[in-house]
Amino acid sequence: MQIFVDADACPVVDIVETIAEKYNIPVTLLCDTNHVLYSDYSEVFVVGAGADAVDYKLISICHRGDIVVSQDYGVAAMALGKGAYAIHQSGRWYTDENIDRMLMERHLNKKARRKSFRNHIKGPRKRTSEDDERFT
Repeated sequence: MQIFVDADACPVVDIVETIAEKYNIPVTLLCDTNHVLYSDYSEVFVVGAGADAVDYKLISICHRGDIVVSQDYGVAAMALGKGAYAIHQSGRWYTDENIDRMLMERHLNKKARRKSFRNHIKGPRKRTSEDDERFT
């Protein structure tokens, strides 16, 4: 088992590394050239700055039984399809039972945003210490 983190602007990298080190689980952080990271514990993959380049690289190297940390529902769906476990940075696990609904909601929200500039759909709320606790 290995943990792969879609690390571009991911607020739980430190938490993931702390837990992984405690249980001696290898971690790979993936980021693009606009978000270069350094880590004493994790292996860091820097991928070209193309749209979804990090996502495709992550999916190409994860395997059945690995854990993928991402806020991207598309990445989570592909990880589940490969037999990996996927978790959102909020601590919510993606499952075969909930991923279709999440993808549909994302699609409908994107469609609503395109339809009218007056329709403002709020983004995620500010991250709290409770969010970090829930993730652990």
